[in-house]
Amino acid sequence: MVKNRLFILILAILASIPLNASAVEPSEILQNPQLELRARNLSQNIRCLVCQNQSIDDSNASLAKDLRKIVREQLVSGASDNEIYDFLIARYGDFILLRPPVKATTYILWYGPLFIFFAGLSLSVLFLIRRKKILPEEPLSPKEQEELSSLINRKEEG
Repeated sequence: MVKNRLFILILAILASIPLNASAVEPSEILQNPQLELRARNLSQNIRCLVCQNQSIDDSNASLAKDLRKIVREQLVSGASDNEIYDFLIARYGDFILLRPPVKATTYILWYGPLFIFFAGLSLSVLFLIRRKKILPEEPLSPKEQEELSSLINRKEEG
């Protein structure tokens, strides 16, 4: 009984350890380890157009497999990393990159969240400043003070 519990505990621990999974099949791996390393680095920066928020290195989609094959074929033919990126961008646009370049067409993507944050912060500060001006503190009149005292006394008695 104790052995079974220990075995189950060990299995649970091993199952909870995250493994670096990859969708690259053994048939795709290049013979040259340096080219394979470059292919993996490139694949991790290229978006799977089917999965969209996953790299082609992590995706099992058939399009991702085709893109990995294109990357490896171009590496074997002697293309540089930039040439491969340029080829894919010409074909699919900047969206193919997981981290699109900063340029005029992507400014809103890169700087939009920062602008929205500062706009919200500015509006919050303006709201707080105006609120203080709208609600000036005035002391209670003698009548209001008397009513407040009577309400407090009623609560204490009741």
